[in-house]
Amino acid sequence: MPLEAGLLEILACPACHSPLDDRSAADTPELVCTGDGCGLAYPVRDGIPVLLVDEARRPA
Repeated sequence: MPLEAGLLEILACPACHSPLDDRSAADTPELVCTGDGCGLAYPVRDGIPVLLVDEARRPA
């Protein structure tokens, strides 16, 4: 289930403060940082984004 558009507009990557790309409709829901050189992917659990750098998946 995708996140509300209003919520996505105010969320930012905690590491670099870049906007996040909503990929919560995928098999593994996550928000992916759009910042150059960052690219952290934050999990979405039960419709709630977990915006903790320690919980983020590093880019491949």
